Amino acid sequence: MRELKEVLEDWEAVIGLEIHAELTTLDTKMFCNCKLTHDDEPNTHVCPVCLGLPGALPVPNRRAIESIVKAGLATNCEIQKHSMFYRKHYFYPDMAKNFQTTQGPIAFCMHGRLDLEVTGRGAEERPACAFGEAEAASLASASAGAVGLSADLSRRADSQPAPTGADACAQNDPVPNDAGGTALAGLSSYDTAALATAERREDGSYTVPIRILRIHMEEDAAKMVHVGGEEGRIGGAAESLIDYNRCGTPLIELVTEPDLRTPEEARLFMEKLRRIFLTLGISDCSMEKGSMRCDGNVSLRRRGDAKLGVKTELKNLNSFKALHDGLAYEICRQAEVLEAGGEIYQETRHWEPSRKRTVVMRTKETADDYRFFPDPDLAPFDLTDEFIAHCAAEIPELPDAKRDRYQRDFGIKRADAEQIAGDPACAGFFEEAAAGFAGKAAQTVANLIVNELTGYLNAAGAAVTLETCGIAPAQVASLARLLAEDAISSNQAHEVFTLMAETGDDPAKIVDERGMRQVSDTAALQPIVDAVLARCADQAQQYRDGNQKVLGFLVGQCMRESRGQGNPKLFNELLRASLS
Repeated sequence: MRELKEVLEDWEAVIGLEIHAELTTLDTKMFCNCKLTHDDEPNTHVCPVCLGLPGALPVPNRRAIESIVKAGLATNCEIQKHSMFYRKHYFYPDMAKNFQTTQGPIAFCMHGRLDLEVTGRGAEERPACAFGEAEAASLASASAGAVGLSADLSRRADSQPAPTGADACAQNDPVPNDAGGTALAGLSSYDTAALATAERREDGSYTVPIRILRIHMEEDAAKMVHVGGEEGRIGGAAESLIDYNRCGTPLIELVTEPDLRTPEEARLFMEKLRRIFLTLGISDCSMEKGSMRCDGNVSLRRRGDAKLGVKTELKNLNSFKALHDGLAYEICRQAEVLEAGGEIYQETRHWEPSRKRTVVMRTKETADDYRFFPDPDLAPFDLTDEFIAHCAAEIPELPDAKRDRYQRDFGIKRADAEQIAGDPACAGFFEEAAAGFAGKAAQTVANLIVNELTGYLNAAGAAVTLETCGIAPAQVASLARLLAEDAISSNQAHEVFTLMAETGDDPAKIVDERGMRQVSDTAALQPIVDAVLARCADQAQQYRDGNQKVLGFLVGQCMRESRGQGNPKLFNELLRASLS
């Protein structure tokens, strides 16, 4: 099988994502008063509504509707004032009533957009030929040929038949038409007239706009545990256990347009969406617990072709690495099949991380299989301007805006600002620790958080969080001051941080009690420099002859002579002056 980079030179990958997020910060389920929980005993939070017993009527959760509107506003979506719920029928134990309550073709949130910044090695996945006019033509043809996306909504609004065969290669699930299609007529203008394309910069990085078709609301299914099956799958399992506590959990699903072209772009999009949802406070976005998960849809076509290939769907990817690696494998697999004269089938596949391969789960259903129709137990929604304004007023500063403010006001590096701004708890910690700092001092605080604090939390495991680790912003600020004053070296800072985390003591106290404070007095250090140069005359001459690397050796000798208490930066300066 060829490598991904080589494959993408010849083939264009057309990728769309379906990202599911449970609204875990709510107290109750979507259509009943059962408690939301991940950790309680199985089947202890159920009722006639979420079990689908006869005569039980659903009541929508207002706070869930507020959450999805906030998600739409934060992702630049148009909030649809009129929408309704449908029934999506399927027969499987994880949905006791044999249908899922979800939204129809008009969701609460339609037609949004997020811009991705792709840098470093990840930017190398997209070949040079995937920019400019070629990319504009690619986006236009992908949108025009994709069933279930904006172009298909326009077709259905005009009562035209949807395409079939290879042209019906949906990058996402098809959606049902409403009665007569009149509700879709206003969406036909959302198409490819004003497509923005990726632009590559001199350093190889680029920004790519990713359009969002919709964010719709639905209820989650129950949790199934297959005992004895390979990698938790039903195939070969001795028995299957089911927990209905999760059934009925409010779930929002974001569906992108087929604008993604590399696995790295897919990974970055999901990471960015996770940061937004965390900032909004609508979900814990725990991929380990399954409260955020992703389905990746991918098809291939020869570069320059307008006709879409047949897509496959990778189901329930539960980590950023799984999303990237699963898509990368599937792209290479499809290329191998097509180059050998084979045929790609529209199917749902499972990513096996231990074997680094995808395997077939089932043939993909179509909209007809689900028998969508409006839910007779739920009245249509008519959101008011006041309701939407109320949701907008509760949206906090979003990660991109916060990143830009950190760069502007604190003067820290963009990569560090983005990492800190993406975690609400980390952002609050940074702002408290860096209060009154700017420039080099603020960057020192950012370095301590990004490197020392994050490393400490990762090593401590999931049980320890920023809120429970016992490290206070004031302690990090104190450690940053010691570094800014050259009272300790960066190597010493790591040791001080570890001791601070263990004892809870202030860094200044630790430094003074252990005699770690650096000597930065030129008069005290110059004699040490003179002694080292006299003892290391050969190395001194090598430096004068042009060997710059030997300076590190001489600094080390000075540190040794001072028993580690001399300021290495000052030693460096004094050595250069003495050797000039």
